[in-house]
Amino acid sequence: MKRKNNNFQPLNRITQTLNALTEKNNKALVCFLTAGFPTIDATIPIVLEIEKGGADIIELGMPFSDPLADGPIIQASSQQAIKNGITLNRILEQVKDIRKYSKIPLVLMGYLNPILRYGQMRFFVDAAKAGVDGIILPEVPLEESNRFLAHTRKYHLADILLVSPATSDKRIRNIDKATSGFLYCVSTTGVTGRSNIGNIESYVKRVKQNAKKNPVLVGFGIRTPEDARRIAQHGDGVIIGSALIQRIARGDSPQKVGDWVRQLKEAI
Repeated sequence: MKRKNNNFQPLNRITQTLNALTEKNNKALVCFLTAGFPTIDATIPIVLEIEKGGADIIELGMPFSDPLADGPIIQASSQQAIKNGITLNRILEQVKDIRKYSKIPLVLMGYLNPILRYGQMRFFVDAAKAGVDGIILPEVPLEESNRFLAHTRKYHLADILLVSPATSDKRIRNIDKATSGFLYCVSTTGVTGRSNIGNIESYVKRVKQNAKKNPVLVGFGIRTPEDARRIAQHGDGVIIGSALIQRIARGDSPQKVGDWVRQLKEAI
């Protein structure tokens, strides 16, 4: 079923893409990569090859020295990116460069401290101007999300919130109402990159029963095409992060990473 868009903003690229997939009864593939990893100049070629491989949405991680939700693989990539000199300014410049070649939906995912240091209002203005489509701040709970709502609404940015297996039905409904773009369904409690996501079918079903506004995309711990196929049967799509970063870290070329993303897309 096509999800209704928020009353406050026109369809942005995320909603357009997810609606088009729903109309064709297809599932979404979202790929996360750390901006500035393994080198500053690698981000744009990797993004473009991931898109060629079939990714529907790309999350760009905004590296931070004290992450809360990231497992060791993404933590290591963030530390390397910071050593490489990545900053929010440079990430937004990368988004501008990506927009010269691609219209794929781009989501920035990261933590609040760098945004506050950059300047909260300035960040949302500059992100929208650069071509960002959505924001994910894992550490910001529902109760604090309203502080950003005026900015995301004004600049037509999806404000993507997360739910976990510990989230109650009532809270899922409230988070779904506050979310725009898609609902990020964390597969397991804990950090990214866990290798065993277990039996989560009943949990994803519960989330979908309570989330009436947004598509439900499942992330954390999905590492193989087989994982993606299994989880996609229950949600509206899957989010791949640590497994992709691991391939980049071991030296796979952008083209090889894109080929692996193609396997994921074919699986779902």
